[in-house]
Amino acid sequence: ISECDRMFISNPDGRKNGSFSSSEMLNPHNHSRQCIYTFIAADNERVKVTFTVFRLKGAPPECAHEFVDLYTEIEDSATELIKTPFGGRYCGKILPQTRISLYQTLVISFYTNRNEITSDVFSGTYEFVDATRYELGTPLPTSVCSFTIFSDHKRKGKILSPTYPGVYPKNLKCQYRFLGAGGQRVRLEFMDFDLFYGGRHCPFDIVQIYDGATTQDPLIDTYCGQQRNLVVYSSAENLLVLFITLKRTANTQNRGFSGWFEFSESFTKLGFIEDSGGQHIRGTECDQKVFSKGHSNGTVYSPNWSSFYHPNIVCKYYIYGLNDRQNLERVTLTFEQFDIPSENNDCEEAYLKIYLNGQETKQAFDEYDHVFCGQELPIPLVSNGPRLFIVFSSGPSQGLGFKAKYTFETEYKIPGTPAPDDTCHFTYRSESRKSGEFNSPRYPANYPSNTHCQYYFRGLQGDQVQFVFNYFKTKTLPQNVPGYNEVCKEDWLEIYEIYPNGREKALGRYCSTTSPGPVVSDVGIHDMKVVLKTNEEGVASGFSATYQFIESHQQFQ
Repeated sequence: ISECDRMFISNPDGRKNGSFSSSEMLNPHNHSRQCIYTFIAADNERVKVTFTVFRLKGAPPECAHEFVDLYTEIEDSATELIKTPFGGRYCGKILPQTRISLYQTLVISFYTNRNEITSDVFSGTYEFVDATRYELGTPLPTSVCSFTIFSDHKRKGKILSPTYPGVYPKNLKCQYRFLGAGGQRVRLEFMDFDLFYGGRHCPFDIVQIYDGATTQDPLIDTYCGQQRNLVVYSSAENLLVLFITLKRTANTQNRGFSGWFEFSESFTKLGFIEDSGGQHIRGTECDQKVFSKGHSNGTVYSPNWSSFYHPNIVCKYYIYGLNDRQNLERVTLTFEQFDIPSENNDCEEAYLKIYLNGQETKQAFDEYDHVFCGQELPIPLVSNGPRLFIVFSSGPSQGLGFKAKYTFETEYKIPGTPAPDDTCHFTYRSESRKSGEFNSPRYPANYPSNTHCQYYFRGLQGDQVQFVFNYFKTKTLPQNVPGYNEVCKEDWLEIYEIYPNGREKALGRYCSTTSPGPVVSDVGIHDMKVVLKTNEEGVASGFSATYQFIESHQQFQ
């Protein structure tokens, strides 16, 4: 035993905290000296060590002439240090983070070759802390940090990583299994979450949460790095949390996590999601996604419908139409019942917020398009694109909530009066508007494949119809052959005159980059038709054009 070794032992009658510092001694020949500081806690205690002064020579990672080694995972105080897990080597002037022992013993090993050691090379405080705070429930005999928590023994409490707030050990596998009773759900809220971050796919230290009692149940998510406001709910009465750290040499100093768990029957029942044809988003209390099945429809409800909803609930609804090469849909939302009481009708705590422009994809929750509360039935709403997003907040109020029908409709992004059957047929009438624009579906984005669109232009007696194409492009033909009439066999546009007796006359078929020139109907013909036909292979950006109904005596413009 070296003359500079120190021991700090907890006993029932002694102090449970104190301070330590480097020993004062002379070393005139610059010999290598090692000083061991041993802290031994009593049963049901751990050792907590915090450095307050750290002024060692050198800089990591070399630490050649002076350093402190930490050993925080000593299962038996009689074990040689060389046979225990190594907790890291430190030098320089950056304080090591707080450490808490995994068992009852913690050792600081100080190595130096300076000729005079003073008490201000390093110093700190120690404390013998209650170890039961880390015991969540019934321990598993195969692991120092695995527990089963039964709701009939403990309905709520803290969940801590094995040495929180000290640096967590490497090479850990901890398991926290929460087992509730039928009708209960489990809620986890992490107030502090600090794991080593190795990338967004979490290749190193992780927390994994499963929606059930085993790893065979669905995985809610894998977490690493630093998380803010992390709250997770089980779908039913069981939840499994795994905390896994790798056996690696990287000298990381992350705290782990501190949180709160609760079993309760009062968390939102999920039946209202199934009733709407939605899909519960795992890990949330009541968020759901509703996906189109192609021109489908259904009804969304507030939680606990048709009874009063519970206070202080926030539910999110992601209602998504089709958006692929063949389909582009929009969402229509029509309210059938509405009752969300809010103090003074200010819609600040209890409300329904509607987002029509995909703001949720950018987390732009302050940029809602509409907010509703009270008892007045909201107006019907239509999304701008395939996504409609709803946030329902009950606040402190209680009401019946809402019932709203959603409908997915094809969104062609074509100005004009659409056909009532939702096909790609649009009508432009002289009596409504004398001029305007029309375009291929989704322009300036690519038109869908396998599409048949018709544009009808209905003039008044004495009108003629005029078209000017400002942009035109369908799939390119081989060898850049001019795209006109019989060579256009795949994607093409046709223009027709419609005689007063209903007979149609084709003026031409166009494709590739061969744009129709300015077109005007003959005198006496006031109706025209444009047809766009695309096949199942390949797409392009289509066309943009203007139309005008002109009186027969006007000159072509």
